[in-house]
Amino acid sequence: MWIADDWKDYEIIDCSRGEKLERWGEYTLVRPDPQVIWDTPKTDRGWKCRDGHYHRSKKGGGEWEFFSLPKQWQIHYKELTFNLKPFSFKHTGLFPEQAANWDWFSEKIRNAKRPVKVLNLFAYTGGATLSAAAAGASVTHVDASKGMVNWAKENAASSGLSDKPVRWLVDDCVKFVEREIRRGNHYDAIIMDPPSYGRGPKGEIWKIEDAIHPLIRLCARLLSEQPLFFLVNSYTTGLAPAVLTYMLAAELKRWNGHVESREVGLPVTNSGLFLPCGASGRWEMASR
Repeated sequence: MWIADDWKDYEIIDCSRGEKLERWGEYTLVRPDPQVIWDTPKTDRGWKCRDGHYHRSKKGGGEWEFFSLPKQWQIHYKELTFNLKPFSFKHTGLFPEQAANWDWFSEKIRNAKRPVKVLNLFAYTGGATLSAAAAGASVTHVDASKGMVNWAKENAASSGLSDKPVRWLVDDCVKFVEREIRRGNHYDAIIMDPPSYGRGPKGEIWKIEDAIHPLIRLCARLLSEQPLFFLVNSYTTGLAPAVLTYMLAAELKRWNGHVESREVGLPVTNSGLFLPCGASGRWEMASR
């Protein structure tokens, strides 16, 4: 498991009975987590003294209950600043476990000693975009949601990265990749964080089990002659790390590279254990 254990402003304090107790800066939240199937005593006082609580509905969805949570606040990861706000389906605008991947590819970008062009698909609120830009890459940030792209721009401004070479695009990711292939454009690195299920700007249906492999195959055609890395994230339970490895290895075999896939996770303070939070597949060019 790749662990995001370098946070100062975020921690999972405890987790039990389908929920996790988290600290986001100075605020504590209780949110549901389908991986938390164990029943251990909820003895930490934070369970009762939380600032916000997302309650799942048995009919699907759910709603927030607020106690003393502002509409928006900030947390920091190293040199980056993120603007958080609770919104639909339990989210805050950030997936902290992805810091394990940010650190990995940021080091690769810095060590490349050459210009690096990164394509970030399903780029959400820009955690990976900001990390890559701060490391010195030029980034093309693509997401189908205008609201998410604007939120990512806010995070870039708060992080002092507004002057970095980032293209912010509201577009369907698959159609954008197809157009980039026709244009003859290439990238040194590709990051994708596809949803399990979603819709594009014009109602296009995305189902990860059907669409992920064709998209990886398409994206392989966008890689430069000396690609640096290819990162695929999955929060879909049915896609085991070995599946990510197989797809990346199959589609990137023309390059002399190496693939490794693992679960990503976060430490839990009260137990000393680690909570799994999806999986990542990492392809990188073999060292010369």
